Amino acid sequence: MFYLSKILSAITQPMFWLAIWWFTALVIISKWRRAAHTMLWSGLFVLFLLGFEAFPNMLLRPLENRFSVPQPQDISKYAGFIVLGGATGHPHGFLEHGQVPLGSAAERMTIPVGWMRSNIHFELVFSGGEGRMITTGTTEATLAGAFYKEQGLDMQRVRLEDGSRNTRENAQKVAALLGDSCQKNWLLVTSASHMPRSMEEFNAVGCHVTPYPVDFQTSSNTAWTEYSLASSLMRWQVALHEWLGLAVYAFTR
Repeated sequence: MFYLSKILSAITQPMFWLAIWWFTALVIISKWRRAAHTMLWSGLFVLFLLGFEAFPNMLLRPLENRFSVPQPQDISKYAGFIVLGGATGHPHGFLEHGQVPLGSAAERMTIPVGWMRSNIHFELVFSGGEGRMITTGTTEATLAGAFYKEQGLDMQRVRLEDGSRNTRENAQKVAALLGDSCQKNWLLVTSASHMPRSMEEFNAVGCHVTPYPVDFQTSSNTAWTEYSLASSLMRWQVALHEWLGLAVYAFTR
C-alpha cells in the first residue's frame, strides 16, 4: 500500500500527464507534424485552464465540507488529540539549523497546542514516520517532538508514533500504540481535505475519533478571477490524490 500511495502521488499531478502528452507529440512530430502541433498547442491551452482555482476547488470543497469543526464548548470532554503528520517540511533545515520546518498545513501542528495548555487532562498522540521513498533518517515524529517541546508542552502528555508512512498505517499504528485507550473519545486532527479518508481508516481499526478538520483551502465559492498556476496545480494534485485515495482505500480494505 505504501508504494501504491507513492504512485498515486505521481499520477495525480496534472503536469505528469501534460509532460507525457507533450513528449508523445515530440515523438510523432517528424511523421505526423500537424497532429503533433495540435497536441502541443492543446496541451498549452489545458495548462492555461489549470490555473483557474475555481476548478480544483470544486473537487476540494465536498471533501472539506464533509465534517465540521467541533464547537469550542465541546472540546474539553475529549481525551485529547490524535494528530496526523504532513505538516512538516524536509528535515534538512532542522538538522542543519535546529529549526522545525512547518509547511502549508501548519495548523495540524499548531491548533492542538492551545487546547493542550487550557485542558491539562488532554493527551496528544502524533503519528508520522517517513513517507519518502528515499529516507533521511529523521521522522516527522522527531520533528513534532522538537516542535512541541519548543512550545512548552508537557512531553509526559505527548506520545509519538514514528513508524507510519501513509494514512492507513497512521490508523493501524496509532491503534496498536493506544491499545484499549483507542476506545476513549479522541479528536482527530488533519487537513480538511484529508479528513474523509482519515476517518474511514480510523473507524476501520475501531478507534473512537471525532474529526477536527484544519487547513481549509476553500470557502463557499471561488471567484473566476482567482488565477494562480502554481497554487492551482497544487490544489489539483491534492484533490485528485484524495478522491483517488478514497477509491483505492475502499477497494483494498
